[in-house]
Amino acid sequence: MTFTGGPCTAGPGMIVGRGKSESIRSHADLQKNAAPHHKAAVAFYTGLAERAAAATHLVDIFACSLDQVGLLEMKVCAEKTGGLIVLGDSFGQSVFKESFRRVLRRNPDDAAIDAGELQMGFGATVEVKTSREFKVAGAIGPCSSLKKTGPSVSETEIGVGGTSAWSLGGVDPATTLAVYFEVTNAEANAKLAPGKRRFIQFVTMYQHTNGRTRLRTTTLCGAWHSDPADAAPIGRSFDQEAAAVLMARIATFRTATEEVADILRWVDRSLIRLAAKFADYRKDDPNSFRLSPEFSIYPQFMVRKHCSRDSEKPSTLIYLQILSSFYLMPETFLPPAFFIFSQFHLRRSQFLQLFNTSPDECAYYRSVLVRENTTNSLVMIQPSLLSYSFQGPPQPVLLDSSSVSSDTILLLDTFFHVVVFHGEKMSMWRDQKYHEHEEHKHFADLLMAPQADAQRIMDHRFPVPRFIVCDQHKSESRFVIAKLNPSVTHNTSDGSAGARIFTDDVSLRVFMEHLMKLAVQS
Repeated sequence: MTFTGGPCTAGPGMIVGRGKSESIRSHADLQKNAAPHHKAAVAFYTGLAERAAAATHLVDIFACSLDQVGLLEMKVCAEKTGGLIVLGDSFGQSVFKESFRRVLRRNPDDAAIDAGELQMGFGATVEVKTSREFKVAGAIGPCSSLKKTGPSVSETEIGVGGTSAWSLGGVDPATTLAVYFEVTNAEANAKLAPGKRRFIQFVTMYQHTNGRTRLRTTTLCGAWHSDPADAAPIGRSFDQEAAAVLMARIATFRTATEEVADILRWVDRSLIRLAAKFADYRKDDPNSFRLSPEFSIYPQFMVRKHCSRDSEKPSTLIYLQILSSFYLMPETFLPPAFFIFSQFHLRRSQFLQLFNTSPDECAYYRSVLVRENTTNSLVMIQPSLLSYSFQGPPQPVLLDSSSVSSDTILLLDTFFHVVVFHGEKMSMWRDQKYHEHEEHKHFADLLMAPQADAQRIMDHRFPVPRFIVCDQHKSESRFVIAKLNPSVTHNTSDGSAGARIFTDDVSLRVFMEHLMKLAVQS
């Protein structure tokens, strides 16, 4: 475990010199190759990571400082060994204290299995075996290659490729690995026999904290679809949630070696190809563009059991989070397509945009994304937004500037931040202490509701998110405004309700209009 409060200033892992005339590298310095210590430091820490992974050691990094500490260079030590990364402002904050406590979390004493044991494993490995019709292209997550070649390994590499086995180092209940495959008999002269089945086998092994080695083998089987002229069966099996996260992981992984502008173009081209293949439309007629139900998610599809780690009962709050993370467009537009909308928010997220973040912060956000499960990753890509008002119980609302109102309280969950946002009237009534009067008890309850829900979110989150309480038009309201779709801007002249966002970014509606236009082109 590494606890660091500043950058390394000496030795082969030096991030910045000790002279005060030298400032720590910025995004601009990295882009211009003006960071003299960066490449040497990355090479040094990569060597350390490979040694640690070969010895099945884990490296956890707890970095707490108001300035950068060199996390961009050091993160490879945690990523290749399955270690954890926590980034905070101070070792006195709950972000560090509670996160560190949760690293050593144990199973409840009354648990059915592993009662009282630490929730972690060591020396984990994952091997993937496939039937011969397709091959393993690679994996993205907290892993390093075991360099195991064979007939099931593809020449095309996605993420950590060239192997069918990976070392994960340390694992915990939230560790997730994304595995990518390539179909190898897509040619017309290699048609599959009717009824042909495909097989994937995952062989996972790790050492439990009680010293025993555990082996789990999971075999999946499914049918092949061999008619290239009929894409309907593929559409019916399309999992938007998984697809959105898999795309986000590829885009995030590629930021290490490619320019963000090139990655954004790749995301756009992928969306255009997807829409052109699976949507219903008439050539060169954007108004005829319609997405099939398989590519549309409505709230009723999301009624599912989602349990916290410490409870087997569904959480209403978590259900509302899931519900609100799916963007519901007005009925006058087109059927909501979650996958496409999530890519809109991915383009604007801190994973692909460098504005207003330091290199260390970017490295931290990207490292967490590639190891978290689907639900948490979706919240990072497309945050959830709940609205509290006198009109009824909390309601999931659009992640849109039109959702901001002076007489509501918003609860935003971005995974890294949990923000309680008071509208202008709400903050004014609170400052006038209306909630302290007995006749306004309902207002006091309304003020407490989002804070209680925010606490329940943070109780089961790792790393512990930063908790922010802010008011409309105040400086910290930027944490909410920056995440909203700018449907109402300084250029809007139709008197639309909501907060005006001063930005030149395109709105979701403009984004969809361009996507539909390009998708239907001859």
